[in-house]
Amino acid sequence: MSALARYFHSKGIKVSGYDKTETSLTKELVASGIGVHYDEQVDRVPKDAELVVYTPAIPKDHKELVFYQENNYKVVKRSDVLQLISASSFNICVAGTHGKTTITTMVAHLLRHTGYGCNAFLGGISVNYDTNFWPQDSDSVSERSGRNVCVIEADEYDRSFLKLSPDIAIITAMDADHLDIYGTAAEMENAFIEFSSKVKPGGLLLSKQGLKRGKELKATKHLTYSLQNENSDVHAKNIKMEDGSYEFDVMIKDNRLENVKLNMGGMHNVENVTAAIGVASSLGIENEKIKAAVEAFRGVKRRFEYIIKTKQMVLVDDYAHHPEELRALLNGARSLFKERKCTIIFQPHLYTRTRDLADGFAEVLDLADETILLPIYPARELPIAGISSGMILEKMKSTHKRVMTKDELMKWISDVFVKNVNKEGELLIMAGAGDIDVMVEKVADLLR
Repeated sequence: MSALARYFHSKGIKVSGYDKTETSLTKELVASGIGVHYDEQVDRVPKDAELVVYTPAIPKDHKELVFYQENNYKVVKRSDVLQLISASSFNICVAGTHGKTTITTMVAHLLRHTGYGCNAFLGGISVNYDTNFWPQDSDSVSERSGRNVCVIEADEYDRSFLKLSPDIAIITAMDADHLDIYGTAAEMENAFIEFSSKVKPGGLLLSKQGLKRGKELKATKHLTYSLQNENSDVHAKNIKMEDGSYEFDVMIKDNRLENVKLNMGGMHNVENVTAAIGVASSLGIENEKIKAAVEAFRGVKRRFEYIIKTKQMVLVDDYAHHPEELRALLNGARSLFKERKCTIIFQPHLYTRTRDLADGFAEVLDLADETILLPIYPARELPIAGISSGMILEKMKSTHKRVMTKDELMKWISDVFVKNVNKEGELLIMAGAGDIDVMVEKVADLLR
């Protein structure tokens, strides 16, 4: 949503909006001249609004949304606006139940850094540019060739991504999620198959090797990518780890990029960047330019983001909110910091997701040495009887686990954690898609 706010603002259009919680992101919007408020106050909303845009994350009974709907304003979903913006452009759309924000940002960065150029609509904040939106540079290759290029994160929630028309599409994963919308995993997989059919004639579909029902994906030209499966069309080879960075080769059919360097943690991010490199290569961008762009990539805020990285303490902040995202996060972190005790603080997101995926969360969180669970972040949902973070806790096998309120967590960090730092060093991970990010700097201050 903030990417769209920035898009309209860049066009000289007056923009204001509502959010549930003040964050560093909303503060940046306010600083740029975009008004943001945090209480449902119908008397405060602009009555002269020409367009009202909302995300399905907003509850249906939200007072301001209801006001606009009942008074015949033009009210549309975020996905409708993206559809209109990208109707006549060359679109690179990245979809998947996890990994899409990182890959979208990687693709957009590669195109910008190499001078190819693009409009970027991202689901996270690029560390390189400190924004989730940027317009196409007037001096870019794509602009000179008359191509209006958009790189778009394609959201599967509420079937939003089915409104897009990709020239190039990436599908990263089709794991069960959003069952409050789809009902069954199979129905959600059907939506991804339908998304693949949206690729324009002559366009390219790049999907992760080994996806369930991957053979049912539809596109004239279909390539696969993976970490290092040689049966996939795009994959990494000769991976070496050093100081939280990776060096490797990337194989793309008859093309080979040697000694690619990625300065970002997590082996899953090596796989992510192979997909981004596959896209850049398909656009005819030179290997050396791609390699320089990858080495310059500094990551995405809240995607394996190092907040502290010293010999004594590593603090990682991550948006992971699905069991498979947590698995990639924990496995990646533990492979980089083998000797350190690993503690994860996890805030479950949504009552329905906690209910539907509790077994998966419990299994994955057992990979940590110690787990702290915060109460569920409800977002758009009302509480569901019997569903709480304790549901995950009860299913875990680990004995080093507990549920804490935010206040209890801060006291525990101050009184217990910092006073018992392991001599081999500590690895602390904070993860979740709710408002746990607001706590990260407070925890970091205590650790420092």
